[in-house]
Amino acid sequence: MRLYALEDRTIGRILADKARTVGDRTFLTYLGDRFTYADVHAVTNSYAEGFRRAGIERGDHVALMLPNRPEMLWALWGLGKLGAVAVPINTAAKGDLLGYLLDQSDSVLLVAEDGYRDRVDPVVAQVPAVREVMGPDRLAAFAALPPADPPEMADVRYDDPHLIMYTSGTTGPSKGVVSPHSQGHGVGLRMASLSGYGPDDVLYTCLPLFHGNALWYTVYAALWADAAVALSPAFSARRFWDEIRESGATVFNALGAMANIIWQQPPSPRDREHRVRTAMMVPSSRELAETWRERYGIGVTSVYAMTENTAVTVFGPDDPPEKASSAGRVRDYMDVQIVDDERRPLPPGEVGEICIRPNERGSIMLGYYEMAEATVAATRDLWFHTGDRGRLDEDGYLYFADRKKEAIRRRGENISAFEVETVLCRHPDVVEAAAVPVPSELGEDEVMAYVVPAPGAEVDYAALVGFCAEHMAYYMVPRYVEAVPELPKTPSEKIEKYKLAVSARERLGELWDREKAGVTVRRP
Repeated sequence: MRLYALEDRTIGRILADKARTVGDRTFLTYLGDRFTYADVHAVTNSYAEGFRRAGIERGDHVALMLPNRPEMLWALWGLGKLGAVAVPINTAAKGDLLGYLLDQSDSVLLVAEDGYRDRVDPVVAQVPAVREVMGPDRLAAFAALPPADPPEMADVRYDDPHLIMYTSGTTGPSKGVVSPHSQGHGVGLRMASLSGYGPDDVLYTCLPLFHGNALWYTVYAALWADAAVALSPAFSARRFWDEIRESGATVFNALGAMANIIWQQPPSPRDREHRVRTAMMVPSSRELAETWRERYGIGVTSVYAMTENTAVTVFGPDDPPEKASSAGRVRDYMDVQIVDDERRPLPPGEVGEICIRPNERGSIMLGYYEMAEATVAATRDLWFHTGDRGRLDEDGYLYFADRKKEAIRRRGENISAFEVETVLCRHPDVVEAAAVPVPSELGEDEVMAYVVPAPGAEVDYAALVGFCAEHMAYYMVPRYVEAVPELPKTPSEKIEKYKLAVSARERLGELWDREKAGVTVRRP
């Protein structure tokens, strides 16, 4: 793998070098279309010229509301070559949220799919800074413009803003994370090197390009490995394995319930008829890794990361299988510290807030856009405070527990909602789960579990509680259970647990209660 100095980690310089050194290699495939590394450099130069002719200058903010297709990448990188800042917008955004994202980001242009215009036009009318809404036809026409390197490309620095990507906003207004050019390249370097990606790999993604996982952990990882990206328009459980086989994929990433949805598909004689050797899954577990290897012959990797930072820890294919429930080991490019509520460091094995400090410049965000107080609050004592809780073991492997604001405390015991959910999702009748705290008659909390049934399944609450009692500590077993068709989520697919908790508190007497049902969970 070719290494690039920090000063060269801009999208313009790296694409130019790739075109020169591996230009004939395939970089991207999409619905039968193929683009080489040389093609990508040329077309993104043309897109830079197109944006220039549209009046975009260095430092301007341009919002992109496009589905998964090559033009989304061409626009992101064409803007990057100009020194302009791309603002990827979740394609589900509408109404007040869409207006907030456009206004808060100070975007001067919005590129939007024609099918979104019924949502976009009324909102843009209320955001004076947006001078124009550009449709996909005009955007695609940029490809016919001269493909010469834009003059600005040589002056763009690694620490110049490249993207503003918005957090999920589960605890307040969405924050715009200002990412320098070097941040995504740092992710690409770490994922390619620690996951063992190489020129013969094909990294498949059906996750949205407006999200950091698809963009950085697949596309940038492939870019650094001289590998290829197989881009799918969207996730389809029915089409998933066919797309994997047709693309020749050797690697894919799965987020949230995606791995469980795939697993719930009926076993097939073709389960091992593919080229995939590893799949990065977040969250992961030792049980998940074992079952995927047994059924599909696929090794499971994982990562701990946020939009604000980088691949903080990586569980790679060479890490010990017994550590598969972790998010990987702390490496020399990052310091990780676990602290209590008083910000005092905790020893290995104890759960507290995960704090990070990079040992390489340019690997985390520049700050939250126009939110100085939030930026300062997140970076106290020279550490970035993630708001997540976890623990480190004696070998330096990081284990995620939950969001700090989602912790459940029952009868003196701190309970990880994440660990409860992991067990619930192992039940064959459950495809997705969320655990939230509800009030207890004895003070502190009781555990409430929402579950989404697998297709065609009907959840037996008593049997599910029995399954939990068999696979988790007695004090973690949910008291209340409710099956729901879907979980409420933010546009970036984060579960809105506060809505679930409020709903449960308001209906506590109506919910299935294992104590009222006479289901006993015994202490060991």
